[in-house]
Amino acid sequence: MATATASPNDLLVSDVPVVTRNITILSGQNLLRGAVLGNITASDKYILSLAGASDGSQVPALVLAIDANASGSDLVSSAYAGGAFDSTKLIYGTGHTAVTVEAAFRKEGAPLYVRVLK
Repeated sequence: MATATASPNDLLVSDVPVVTRNITILSGQNLLRGAVLGNITASDKYILSLAGASDGSQVPALVLAIDANASGSDLVSSAYAGGAFDSTKLIYGTGHTAVTVEAAFRKEGAPLYVRVLK
């Protein structure tokens, strides 16, 4: 059975309003809170966004709000659709960085922000 658990880690920063929504994580993944997710256009399911993908998931869309183990089956989980995040706490897929993810969020007009804290 698929599981989802909370794991606080100071991911959220700033006073930007936090918005969450329920999404479906594609089976075969075990993702941690803070994973930058992309949406597979054909199925409307989410996976770790990889810059080299070509199924729509290459575009960062959301940030996973809780640990989600979808190893055995698809899993409905919570993701941030709005908020500001510590860049060092996000989990980036291959080819993504804080700069590329922030740029993608800006291009899409998403109320998601990547903050580089000093």
